Amino acid sequence: MARKGPDFSTPIRRVLIALVSIVLIALFLFWRIDSPRAEQMRVAIIDRVVPSFDWALIPVAKVTQMVSGFQSYARIYEQNQELRRELQKMQAWKEAAVQLEQENSKLLAQNNVRIDAALTSVTGVVMADSGSAFRQSVLLNVGTQDGIVDGWATMDGLGLVGRISGVGQRTSRVVLLTDPSSRIPVTVQPSGQRALLTGDNSGLPFLDFIESPDNVRPGDRVVTSGDGGVFPAGLLAGQVALGSDGRMRLRMAADYGRLEFLRVLRSHPAEAISEAGTLIPPGDQGLIGPVMPDSPVDQAQSTDALATGTEP
Repeated sequence: MARKGPDFSTPIRRVLIALVSIVLIALFLFWRIDSPRAEQMRVAIIDRVVPSFDWALIPVAKVTQMVSGFQSYARIYEQNQELRRELQKMQAWKEAAVQLEQENSKLLAQNNVRIDAALTSVTGVVMADSGSAFRQSVLLNVGTQDGIVDGWATMDGLGLVGRISGVGQRTSRVVLLTDPSSRIPVTVQPSGQRALLTGDNSGLPFLDFIESPDNVRPGDRVVTSGDGGVFPAGLLAGQVALGSDGRMRLRMAADYGRLEFLRVLRSHPAEAISEAGTLIPPGDQGLIGPVMPDSPVDQAQSTDALATGTEP
């Protein structure tokens, strides 16, 4: 068996490690010395070494620029999201201001106007999108145990979303305005034109059966008319937009891309008149209005009848 020769690698490695450590400690101490001569030597070394390593600093500079650009992009994205939230809040405040202005003008025109306070709401969370290529709907986590009734209107924070169509014990389905089966009577403001909002499975449902299309302009507000008792009147649906096919369409006020919470409006039906007697008094009450005076001939006949005791 051959004998193994002496191992010189280990002592050499130890010597090299010791030398490198001594050099690094000396360089550290030299760099920390606060002396004018040491400062001149440091400047001379930097002037001699650093310019020759420009090629090595280019990737470092590029990586630094990429990191700073990514951080700037992250800040811009956060600012964009914050601006989107602020814009949504401002749109809600704008709509509230427009509604208050209209309400104020109505109250100034008519004194002692009572506002219906019976319209309350139940807030539900959108659980899932149960729609398909031929049906547009979402599911809410509120149902009959929360008092939800089929046919009630639903809104997000600003605009009309759809109506309740199918109620379970704990869930309910909302048919969106974009559903092809959706038909809602609306009013275009300020012209007051009546129309029918019809869904066509697109993001811009069209306005059909407009009374006077010439009086409708893009940008006009569209609210529910309350005709037929389907929805309460005055709920914001959106603004008029001219589609690429030349038809009047609706740019919805509700943000369909962020349907997280929906308000279900409790709609109380109008009082049904079951008996005519509640409005028309029974029996023949005679002529309605002031009694006309009798003529001289009628007065003379009445006097003779009273004197003889007979009817005139």
